[in-house]
Amino acid sequence: MSSLVLQLLPAIEAVPAAAWNALVGDDHPFLRHEFLHALEASGAVSPATGWVPRHLTLWQGEALVGVMPHYHKHHSFGEYVFDWGWAEAWERAGGDYYPKGLSAIPFTPAPGPRLALAPHLDPLAARRVLAQAWEESALSSWHLLFAEPREVEAWQAACPSLLARQGVQFQWRDRGYGDFEGFLATLTAKRRKAIRRERRLVADQGLTLHRLEGEAIDAAAMAHFFRCYEITHLERGRHGYLGLDFFERLRRTLPESLLLIQARCDGAPVAAALCLQGARTLYGRYWGSEVLADCLHFEACYYQGIEHCLERGLTTFDPGTQGEHKLARGFAPRRLTSLHHIADPRLRDAVARFCAEERAHVEAYCRAAEAALPFREGS
Repeated sequence: MSSLVLQLLPAIEAVPAAAWNALVGDDHPFLRHEFLHALEASGAVSPATGWVPRHLTLWQGEALVGVMPHYHKHHSFGEYVFDWGWAEAWERAGGDYYPKGLSAIPFTPAPGPRLALAPHLDPLAARRVLAQAWEESALSSWHLLFAEPREVEAWQAACPSLLARQGVQFQWRDRGYGDFEGFLATLTAKRRKAIRRERRLVADQGLTLHRLEGEAIDAAAMAHFFRCYEITHLERGRHGYLGLDFFERLRRTLPESLLLIQARCDGAPVAAALCLQGARTLYGRYWGSEVLADCLHFEACYYQGIEHCLERGLTTFDPGTQGEHKLARGFAPRRLTSLHHIADPRLRDAVARFCAEERAHVEAYCRAAEAALPFREGS
């Protein structure tokens, strides 16, 4: 069998979609060729925005046998694992932190696979070939973000010098609840009553919720969603990272992975949450509203997603970053690990100390969060 050859490609379209997706599968929509292509074709990911595609591909002869999204970054926006402090410290010391290497899904803090390999490959050998992309380059560093635990472990085995940084998100998991009432039955009486009250408040304001999937999401529904999405960002004084062209491309090329939750008043949409879904997981990602309505965000972004998972047999709901407010609604803390290659030993030592100190705080935070979950004892 021929040896592995590493190629860095300057655009996702340099790889045929069928060849990329044959390795990736359909469990994780963000790793699909269609999602990554929509980012690049819409201009959200490009050299002009500080994201320079350098996708890692492995070849045996003419056969594509490994793929991994990879970018040279000239800033740290859109990553959600923040290393601004590292960059500032290194710049003050006279170093150049940018460009750096990044293997992640742009603007998407959703845990999932980052590397897809043909099943016949030796994964340890494949990772060591891929590591040449940053170990033999002029990049200051390489960062692997939001990878699954087993992939993190595989990278640590292949490259023991990688530094591990701990983080936390909140996720809901189906524990055999059956339906939404079954889920509520596992909560304390106080939280059960509070959630029912929140849902009732939404209905009392004349709002109804509707879930649209796939081809049912037409251009008008997507345009309304985008208007709401932009409102959310403009309230913070900026535009969103993603434009309407990106979302339209998803609607046309990846409809089976989309779930649009609309809130309507008198039959007209007034708020929307756009989710993506894989074979086992629902990912709540984008939200916006044209109206101020009590508890609508909780209903559209959390409770509708939980109901959808229970109806469709999805076992996990990842609602996005941030939020102790998710704890009260049954979303438990999940520990995450990012990996970091730092080329200069001086910066590496400083980052290693930082990660060790931060890890203790993350562990304490997770313990406190777990203690605050609203489930009945024994449930």
